[in-house]
Amino acid sequence: MNGLYALKPWYADRLSGVRGALTRRRVSPDALTAAGVAAAAAAGGALALLPAGWAAAPVALLLAVRLACANLDGALARDTGRSRRRGALLNEAGDRAADLLVIAAFWAVAPGWLAALAACAATLPSWVSLAGAAAGAPRLNGGPAGKTERCLLAVVAAATGWYAPVLAVIAAGSVATALLHGARLWRELDAADRAGSAPYGATPPPAVASAASAGDTR
Repeated sequence: MNGLYALKPWYADRLSGVRGALTRRRVSPDALTAAGVAAAAAAGGALALLPAGWAAAPVALLLAVRLACANLDGALARDTGRSRRRGALLNEAGDRAADLLVIAAFWAVAPGWLAALAACAATLPSWVSLAGAAAGAPRLNGGPAGKTERCLLAVVAAATGWYAPVLAVIAAGSVATALLHGARLWRELDAADRAGSAPYGATPPPAVASAASAGDTR
């Protein structure tokens, strides 16, 4: 179940002009990763400091920039011949930091324990997917509460002031996403074992290769 992640090819097509301009100017992919984290931090600041309703537009705009940077950095690295393993590491760390910066902003407007719970839960889908990739499975992305859905939920909270309910949905949805990813990986890895595929450690770094093929990293 990919959720809003299924819209990624459409979104990438909308960004093709920006991608071409960045490629021609040889902009660093790492700079885009950093810009995405900065946009997430600014979105969190708007969420925490502006009244509900007033916060909706800046949060939506800044999180759209955050998603655009996440979409473009890996593509830009490939277009400019700068795909590197350390770029893949930076990409993953940037995504986690961006998520946590937005959720941390809820601390100012909702119970701290709930914000902490949601922040921890939001990391689970990625850790499960990365563990699967390390074992040789494809890197999984998407919903039902993936990165894009969490951004949308933050916009809903900024528009409505439903901070605690949104945090609860992020926490529950993230746990559900991690469980669904885990179940799928369990089946795929079991099928690979039965088919006699090479065991963990006998292939090139799969987390880099599979994520790069999906366009999420570099």
